[in-house]
Amino acid sequence: MSSNARNNDTAHAPSYYAASANPSPERPPLRGAIEADVCIIGAGYTGLSSGLHLAEAGFKVVILEQAKVGWGASGRNGGQIVHSYSRDIDVIEANYGKEKAKPLAEMMFEGAKIIRERVAKYNIQCDLKDGGVYAALSKKKVKALEEQKELWEKWGNRNLSLIDNPSEIKKLVNTDRYQAILVDKTGGHFHPLNLTLGEAAAFEQNGGVIYEHSAVTNIERGANPVIHTEHGQVKAKFVIVACNAYIGDLEPKLAKMSMPCGTQVITTEPLGKLADQLIPSDYCVEDNNFLLDYYRLSGDKRMIFGGGVIYGARDPSHIESIVRPNMCKVFPQLKDVKVDYGWTGNFLLTLSRMPEVGKLSDNIYYSQGCSGHGITFTHLIGRLLAEAIQGQAERFSAFACLPHYPFPGGRLLRVPLTAMGAVWYDLRDRLGV
Repeated sequence: MSSNARNNDTAHAPSYYAASANPSPERPPLRGAIEADVCIIGAGYTGLSSGLHLAEAGFKVVILEQAKVGWGASGRNGGQIVHSYSRDIDVIEANYGKEKAKPLAEMMFEGAKIIRERVAKYNIQCDLKDGGVYAALSKKKVKALEEQKELWEKWGNRNLSLIDNPSEIKKLVNTDRYQAILVDKTGGHFHPLNLTLGEAAAFEQNGGVIYEHSAVTNIERGANPVIHTEHGQVKAKFVIVACNAYIGDLEPKLAKMSMPCGTQVITTEPLGKLADQLIPSDYCVEDNNFLLDYYRLSGDKRMIFGGGVIYGARDPSHIESIVRPNMCKVFPQLKDVKVDYGWTGNFLLTLSRMPEVGKLSDNIYYSQGCSGHGITFTHLIGRLLAEAIQGQAERFSAFACLPHYPFPGGRLLRVPLTAMGAVWYDLRDRLGV
């Protein structure tokens, strides 16, 4: 979720989140040689979650960040608490068998609990609110919501309700667009950059050290790996590579198994009383199309609306024109509302759509490729990485044992082939089949 990209632009994206971020100290780059128990590359959710768990356990932990804390997807995302993985447990079971699916199912709601634990324990001010909605635009998609409800209830989520009455839907989300919604009271939403900054502060309170503007240039393998930056190095017992979509060329083995993709977000001007008319519940919402829309209200009553995928992670120059038409389909009342912010951010797509977790050597761990479903997973895997380094690797291994596949055609063909597949699924969404 954070960055090791070879990129001179280390300022935060021009987002609503950056404009409304809580104060955060400037952290100097690494200079000279230091030692640590654990060196983590990337100060996003994966790096901060694992770092905080380890620091709380008494480890000496250093995080190296190419840009700034939360510079990548952790500080730019939709800010929605969504359970499970990019492939739900029924698909995981069908692909890998019941034995491999069961431990993943038992952990599918844990990431959200970790977020709430962190916010409460460290009093992180990030506009955290409970409640989420999954919305269906067609009868087939309603069936998918019914199956999702049954599946999640099987694994312990008893806070779900399916609503298909139009007047009842409008009491929660005031739009004519949906045939049914699945309400999950254990879902929620928050200011993602402020959560990241709060977790970074908590990490430092526990003795952790973060160096910003410290891109890693090389990881020297060995019994005590040495992690090199332009002006310094860290000698450590363990390394965690937590770069995700911004890994660049640091580890080609990891880069070839995944593809950065861009998603776009816009934020309107403050809506005042209109905001409460649009989403009376103040829940976050996402539809269950393949190329989905997701949206919510900010703490100061703006509409934050995201969607669209740019395969290969190019930054489009026309973000508002990509996202605004979809927003106005859901809420025609917003057709003349001013958009104050628009930005893009990268997530990392894998061929299986499952996270890629494992070890590059006995003491170098990695996690990447949440495939657009990373907020809760990154917090979970941070705990599991910390457990593994402490010698309790069973839960980490439940993810590490899943197969990883390179994209067909390598870097040259992965973008056009994936985009062709997305066009097909988008057509199915539009036809409601």
